[in-house]
Amino acid sequence: MHNKVVYNAAKTMDALGIPVLRFNFRGAGLSGGAHDKGRGEQDDVQAALDYLAAQFPGIPLLLAGFSFGSVVGLRVGCRDARVSELIGLGIPVNSSDFSFLVDCPKPKLFVHGANDKFGARKKVEETVAKLTGEKRLVVVEDADHFFAGHLEEFNDAIRSWLIERHPPLQAG
Repeated sequence: MHNKVVYNAAKTMDALGIPVLRFNFRGAGLSGGAHDKGRGEQDDVQAALDYLAAQFPGIPLLLAGFSFGSVVGLRVGCRDARVSELIGLGIPVNSSDFSFLVDCPKPKLFVHGANDKFGARKKVEETVAKLTGEKRLVVVEDADHFFAGHLEEFNDAIRSWLIERHPPLQAG
């Protein structure tokens, strides 16, 4: 929740007037519970979506996840009708299966560091190319998994995609 990728993504969306909720999965940081290899963490994402939906009734939700959070979050976001758009940041395709996204029709943005050791660029490009529906992959050149030295380009990718999809955000 407190790493610079998650913080910058949340800050970028908040600056556009999008309500943001950052949270730790069970067992991370000061959260209770124990890591559950992605199973129980899906319940954590679902609880976060339930909370946001209650706080902002009738507003479509956007789900963004970084690294392990993208594996768990995008899976839940694909099947939750309240989620209208998905953002995957630093998707770890080297160790995780993203085939669940193939038939997910929701618009998707992926922002990825060209030198991400957890997601080989070629494998990320192949994964995104197989997906149906609207999708965009932004590869940040010379960036690692945490976009060190490239956070402005990372922020710009998210901001540009959201403003392109929702022009009123630019005025806000």
